[in-house]
Order: sequence, then structure tokens, then C-alpha cells
Amino acid sequence: MVGPAAKREAVAHLQATMALSERRACSFVGADRKMIRYRSCRPPEAALRGRLRDLANERRRFGYRRLFILLRREGEASGINRIYRLYREEGLAVRKRRSRRRAVGTRAPILVQAKPNARWSLDFVHDQFACGRRFRVLNIVDDVTRECLAAIPDTSISGRRVARELTELIARRGKPGMIVSDHGTEFTSNAILAWSKDHQVEWHFIAPGKPMQNGFCESFNGRMRDELLNETLFFGLDHARTTIAEWADDYNRSRPHSALGYITPAAYAANLTATDDRLRNPDQLRRSPVAQPAPYGVKPAEALTAAG
Repeated sequence: MVGPAAKREAVAHLQATMALSERRACSFVGADRKMIRYRSCRPPEAALRGRLRDLANERRRFGYRRLFILLRREGEASGINRIYRLYREEGLAVRKRRSRRRAVGTRAPILVQAKPNARWSLDFVHDQFACGRRFRVLNIVDDVTRECLAAIPDTSISGRRVARELTELIARRGKPGMIVSDHGTEFTSNAILAWSKDHQVEWHFIAPGKPMQNGFCESFNGRMRDELLNETLFFGLDHARTTIAEWADDYNRSRPHSALGYITPAAYAANLTATDDRLRNPDQLRRSPVAQPAPYGVKPAEALTAAG
């Protein structure tokens, strides 16, 4: 469909090249004369447009919805429709990458208790330095809060290294109810089997060839690949460790998460913890009255009679 701007250009071209009147040119183009003469009275909004462009350049893999959340945090009162209009007018868009075909089948959700540390997911993601040397990143994700608990890059990560990192993470955060991973050699090693037995942590292996059973960590790997690894050139292991640690902290504390209602994983975890604390406190479990209390000076019987 041809928009108003294109029709205005067509009418102006006919008037300039063929010396037609406005009425005649509009009849050829199929445009209303009021639309041709209309001039927008909207303010230029240069400051908002500039800030929107800066955020889009800073976070190139964020669409207009996440940019809208970031602008709201800065105190911008514009609605999402205005942000979307400016986003389109500025020619901003997230470039779509081609994805491989995936098998489609019946999917059943896995029930997880809604509390932090109910279940962790582990997986590796690979990349390479500027010199061509490959490295890998061990990602540990909380399936409930969607927090990135650890993102450990190194050129080689063995089963003993995974066990050591899990021990340090449990010392900081607490023991999980379950850990989910695939059948990688690091996760099926004797070091991991002995670690799970010593720490009494249930370790669940997904079915072979079914990465969707580890969907939370796979989704996180996709976000890391799209927003960090594909956008950054790593010059060494120290550079990779610093950059990945900064991105993981930003992911937990600043990046709006669409599956959590566009709040950050850290804020969602804090809300879950506060709700759990209120439920554990007996004083917070008092039931509110079913009916509204009678107005001051009116006896309960009179109030019931008046209410019918």
C-alpha cells in the first residue's frame, strides 16, 4: 500500500513535470487534496529521538519494547505507541538472522517450584578470539529467576573445573534442588558424579538430541550469542573474562526480560524472596474480613438490614 508521503511526492512530480493542476494530479494518483495539503503539527522531539538512537546504537539487539522500558527508567513519560512511531521514523530495526530449522513436536512444560535455587541449568557456548583460537563459556542459569549465576570463559574446562565452580557458587548462593544438563563429557565425568553424590544434589540429564529439555539455558545461550558474542571481537582470555562478566551483570540488573514482564532477573528474584518471607511470617497470613465493616455509629444488625 502506498503511504501519504509517497502520494505527496507523486502529486508534486506530476505538477512539476506535466504542469498539471493539483486537482488533476490528485485524481490520477487517487489521493485526497486535504491529505496532500496536510502538514504535521507534531513537535520535532529531537531530544527524544536522539536518546532513542543512542540507546539503539548502544544495544543493537534491543527492539522498541526493551528500549521503551529503558526510557521509562530514565523518566520518559511517552507511551509505547509514540516510541514505536519514532523508532520506525528513525529507520531503526533489529536485523534478523537466519535460523536453522528445528523439529516441531509436542512440548510438555516441566513443573518447577517458584523459588530461587529450585533448579539450575548448565551448558557450554563456544566462540573464538581474534587470533582464531577457540574458547568456551560455561553458563549456569537459575531456571526460575532467569538469573545468570555464572558465565565462566576459558580455553579448556574439565569436569573437575565444573565441580569446583559449582562448589564456589553453592558457597555464595546456596544449594539447588536440581541441576539439569546435557550428556557432555564434562557433565558425565566421574568428578561430576562424585560431586553430586557428595553434595546430595539431584543431577538430571536431558534426553539425547532434545536440547529443548534444557530450554532455559539454551535461550540464555542464544541471547548471549546474539547480543554479545556476535557483536564483540575478543583479543584474549582476560578481555573475554572482563567483557562477559560485565555483560552478565548487565543481564541480571539492567536488561528487561520479556518472560518476566520486562523486569530484570535480579528484581524478579528479590520479589520472589520477599513473597516467600511474607508467607513464612504468620503475622502476614491474617485473613482480611469478608464483608466491609459497618460505618461508624451504625450497629451491625442495622447495616445488614440496610444491605438487604
